[in-house]
Amino acid sequence: MVKERARILVVGGGYVGMYTALRLQRQLKQELGRGEAEITVVTPDPYMTYQPFLPEAAAGAVSPRHVVVPLRRVLPHCRVVVGEVTAVDHAKRTATLTTLATGEEGTGPQQLTYDELVLAPGSVSRTLPIPGLADFAIGFKTVEEAIGLRNHVIEQMDIASSTRDPAIRDAALTFVFVGGGFAGVEALGELEDMARYTTRYYHNVKPEDLKWILVEASDRILPEVGEDMGRYTVSELRRRNIDVRLGTRLESCADRVAVLSDGARFPTRTVVWTAGVKPHPVLAASDLPLTERGRLKCTPELTIEGVTHAWAAGDAAAVPDVTAARPGTDTAPNAQHAVRQAKLLGDNIARSLRGEPLKAYAHRYVGSVASLGLHKGVAHVYGRKLKGYPAWFMHRAYHLSRVPTFNRKARVLAEWTLSGLFKREIVSLGSLEHPRAEFELAAGGKPSDEASGDPKGSS
Repeated sequence: MVKERARILVVGGGYVGMYTALRLQRQLKQELGRGEAEITVVTPDPYMTYQPFLPEAAAGAVSPRHVVVPLRRVLPHCRVVVGEVTAVDHAKRTATLTTLATGEEGTGPQQLTYDELVLAPGSVSRTLPIPGLADFAIGFKTVEEAIGLRNHVIEQMDIASSTRDPAIRDAALTFVFVGGGFAGVEALGELEDMARYTTRYYHNVKPEDLKWILVEASDRILPEVGEDMGRYTVSELRRRNIDVRLGTRLESCADRVAVLSDGARFPTRTVVWTAGVKPHPVLAASDLPLTERGRLKCTPELTIEGVTHAWAAGDAAAVPDVTAARPGTDTAPNAQHAVRQAKLLGDNIARSLRGEPLKAYAHRYVGSVASLGLHKGVAHVYGRKLKGYPAWFMHRAYHLSRVPTFNRKARVLAEWTLSGLFKREIVSLGSLEHPRAEFELAAGGKPSDEASGDPKGSS
């Protein structure tokens, strides 16, 4: 037992941040004002997002509220600070923090001191200097983006239904997704399924009027499920009249025209960017060792290489894969490893505080599952390949078992059960994105730039 309470700073409230703090809370039997450690979790949002459910949230199969876990509820014995760490000086054991109050009445960034650092800020979207991308594209990493994309797709169908201009109609019904990884393929599959169902409620929009395009720079999609299942996925998507373009890049989306490297041009009001992620900028703003790809150099025990009292896991960490046949291989930055690493990370920090030996992270990747819409999916698990309904069922069963807290498991299962008994929800609540716009107009004010564009703030 330590004589003084260790101050543990957890940067990030995602998979690694939440599960590490949860593990520490249990391991150290933390209570407010007592215990072996004082745990502070700094996170931009007061909740953890279970990202594998974002496509289903976008399609309306799961309520957005049920794909997030409130941190203050699951971490009652930790101090949760909504803010963002912008720099870390580990030599001085300090972190620079901005909060919602920063800038109010001259309030500047804060300095947090710590004894043990857990750096798990996750990743951010990896973008390229493509003309028009920042102005017109939509990301797909947060629950807010999932809600916004669902609203946007239905709003485009409303626009197409209410116009007589064939150019506007064609652009509104053309949806371009860039990136053939899990996020892009699952989001496209779920939204295409939802939009096709929704057309039955429009008198002048038919499923064949919708144009869905998947752009992937490499020669395959979903590499995580294997080459065979990747080819099957391409065939399945094309069977649904989805235009899959492999070995193709987005060169511009300026002026609402998607220009591809193969020469194709698509007037469109929807470009969804899911072409990979990169390490969080705070890693570069620290004095900790990084790999060539900008991730933290870690040991198998999840400590940061070459320094003491610093730990990392998940997307931000390059953790050696001790189970790999080829030396020098790191674990993949995915949720499967992140959740397991976080639990060991919490245990190892507790062992370190108690002077006990640390354990190395060792977990062989068991495979992947992906949903392609209702009752459709692909899976490659423990060497077995599944497709169609069995893969879709495995996808749901696996993620239901992994979503945190019994509360969320029960709510998600209840929603799936009800969705099997009743029809899909096709309501768009785009006005939620700019709730003051109507009142501003009624009060004689000028609407903000965000709310003065397309109907309901659609992009």
